Amino acid sequence: QPDRIERFRDLLPMKRAGTADEVAGAVLYLLSDAASYTTGAILNVSGGR
Repeated sequence: QPDRIERFRDLLPMKRAGTADEVAGAVLYLLSDAASYTTGAILNVSGGR
């Protein structure tokens, strides 16, 4: 199914896949002191899906 990626991409609200840098930003936040009071949270990094 060569068009599988294109069909999946069209289902995403932003019409593109996320980048490693975009996900890394969320990971860096969770690892930082700024997140020290964050507990039991779900940080949605899905591009709006």
